[in-house]
Amino acid sequence: MELKLLSLVNDVDDLKQDSEDLGFTDRGNMAKPFEVNDGDFGESVLQASQPVLVDFWADWCGPCKMIAPVVEELAEEYDGKIGFAKLDVDANPQTAMSYNVRSIPTLLVIKDGEVADTIIGAVPKSMLKAKLDKVLSDGNF
Repeated sequence: MELKLLSLVNDVDDLKQDSEDLGFTDRGNMAKPFEVNDGDFGESVLQASQPVLVDFWADWCGPCKMIAPVVEELAEEYDGKIGFAKLDVDANPQTAMSYNVRSIPTLLVIKDGEVADTIIGAVPKSMLKAKLDKVLSDGNF
């Protein structure tokens, strides 16, 4: 019995490795926004190979909390097409200032190192999707 169980565990591990080798990931690890900061913004966002939506937010911001679940849903829907990042403006003021972020939430869509679109405030998901689709249609992504 123990030998069969051990064999089954090894088979499961082999299947996981095969699926990772093919580019499949555990559905429990669905795309989610990643945290960025002043130090890694350039590498993580500006040099990204695909467009990135950056959510400038703060913990005390009510509208930021309202839009956060929408951003997470979009991260899953656009997985592999658009990256999604979150930047806490209180902990990372340099990046927020360099992009003239004066109110939050502010969402910047950055493509090829440049701001392709700006969304200020908690807006409907349909508006975000329309802007993301436009950015995707304007290039070879």
